Order: sequence, then C-alpha cells, then structure tokens
Amino acid sequence: MELGIFSVGDCAADVLTGHQPTEQERLKALTRIAVHAEEAGFDVFAIGEHHNPPFVVSADSTLLAYIAARTSTITLSTSTTLITTNDPVKIAEDFATLQLLADGRVDIMLGRGNTAEVYPWFGQDIRHGIDLALENYGLLRRLWDEENVNWSGSFRAPLTNFTAVPRPLAAPPFVWHGSIRSPQIAEQAARHGDGFFVNNLFMPVSHFADSVKLYRDQWAAHGRGAPETAIVGAGASLYVRPNSQQAFREYSPYYYSHPVLSSFGSLEEASRHTGAIVGSPAQAIERILSFREHFGSYQRQLFGVDIAGLPETTVHEMIELAGSEILPVLRAELGVSRLAA
Repeated sequence: MELGIFSVGDCAADVLTGHQPTEQERLKALTRIAVHAEEAGFDVFAIGEHHNPPFVVSADSTLLAYIAARTSTITLSTSTTLITTNDPVKIAEDFATLQLLADGRVDIMLGRGNTAEVYPWFGQDIRHGIDLALENYGLLRRLWDEENVNWSGSFRAPLTNFTAVPRPLAAPPFVWHGSIRSPQIAEQAARHGDGFFVNNLFMPVSHFADSVKLYRDQWAAHGRGAPETAIVGAGASLYVRPNSQQAFREYSPYYYSHPVLSSFGSLEEASRHTGAIVGSPAQAIERILSFREHFGSYQRQLFGVDIAGLPETTVHEMIELAGSEILPVLRAELGVSRLAA
C-alpha cells in the first residue's frame, strides 16, 4: 500500500496564538512539508486545487513542479484537480509537462470540487457539474492517448487535428477520480480502469464504503477483473502524538474552531466513526487497519496533517513520529501494492 500526505492548502490563523501566515509563507511551508514527507518515508504527497479563500493553491501543477525540483522519490499528486472548471487541454498540457520534469513520478486526482461559487468564475454552471466532469474527462483521456484529436462537445470549442504538447511519457499520469456521493463518477473510474478515491472525512466511514462497493461492482461489470482487484484509495486526517491524552488535548481547539472539521459532532465521536484519526501511534495504526473492514484491500492511504492553522512545527513533529512509528508497522502488516499501469 502507498502511504502519503495530502493537504488542501488552507491558509488559516492559529486559533491558539492568532498567528496568520502570509500566502507566501504558507506555500513555502507546503513545500517543506512535502520534502519532509519524502525524508520520513512517505510514498505520496498530494495537494488540492481551490480558488477561494482561505486556500492558496489555485495553481496545483505549479506548486508540484516547485516541489519536484526539491525531491527525488516521492510521487507527486493532486488531491483534487477540478475537471469541471478547468479546460481539459490545459490539464493535459500542464500535467504532461510536470510528468516530464518529475521523471514520471506524477499522478492526478480529478474531482468536481465542493465550492459552488467557483463554477461561474470560470463560466460554468454547477447544475452541469456531472456532465462537465464526464465530458471533460473523456476529452482529457483522448488528448493523452491520441496525437491527433478531432472532437466536439457541449462545453468548449471543438478541436480539429489538435495535438496536446508536450506529449506525456510512455504512459500518461495515472488518474484517480475523487467522489463523495456521485455514482456516475464511480462508474466512470471503473470504465476507464482508473483509481477511485474517497476522502473518508466528515461522514461515517460506512458511507464511503458504499461508494467503494459501487466502484468495485462497476469494475467487474466493465470486465476489468474481480471486484477485489479494483484500485481504491482513501483519505483520513491524522493528529498523532506520543500519547492519546496529549493528542486530544492539543487537537481539540483546532477541531472545534473549524466549522467543517467539527461538523460531525464531538471529537471523540468523530475519531470513532469517521476518518479523523486522533491518538498515539498505536491507536492510529489500529484505526487505519480497521479501514480494511469497510474498503477491503486498497492501494493508497493519504493523511491530512496540516489543516485549520496547526503550527508547522507540530506538523513536522507528526510527520517524524508517523515515519518512525506508524509507517513501518503498516508496511509490515499491509505489504506493498503496485498500481496498475
């Protein structure tokens, strides 16, 4: 299994100290987090695209290119690239460029996004969200797979004998489709033989298990193989400290001050029923291993460690602790899985 760090790139004030990083400070901090993740033994670093405050990562491929120049082994991914409001031609060219610069260690996660106001900013209508996602991905796939594309659709100008440049490496970046509740996206991922990723946050793990089952069933229905061979990834948040009491005491003010994090209810309930992992390394390991009961054997687990204005020093302490005490145990227990080419 691949184990990694993901971030949504929020630029929030520390609820305890009031310190508000600048956008430049936050972007540089994300780079340091990615470099440390590689040094600590993580396999993946992923960043999500947003275009509204308090987020600072509107240009995900640009940030990942900056990180690529400072790392050498870690896979660089997005934890959402907006397939609905981005032009598929620009996605194809940006990520082929990134793949070439990073010597192939790049993949991409596509999603519709969860901010309604972004759609009109890019000339789109959220009511067309699913149709945009399906049509734009169909075009993106062709732009990577074919050198001369003739295409017409409903949401952008047609293309005639068009070649996206630069061309990707021997195989295009591996694609994950992220979804919370859309069956069409699960079906699309299965039809193309792509990965399916559930963020596993803010709702019970059982909710996301239903989406994974649908994807696995569709994988088999499209002749991709047995359901258990489908390529599944899951997220979680992680706040790990040497002991449980310290973890809950420190994390509580950040959790309860954040309207989305705390939307499930108490931190204790969230840590039992959602992908919010809070506690000691041993407790974190136990909780992570329990996800297999809901998702089956899966290929990628990402952890959010830097949300809600947490101090960067704390984030680095958690990365170090996870690298030394969590990753070796998980790898011994779960083994190594390879993604399909």
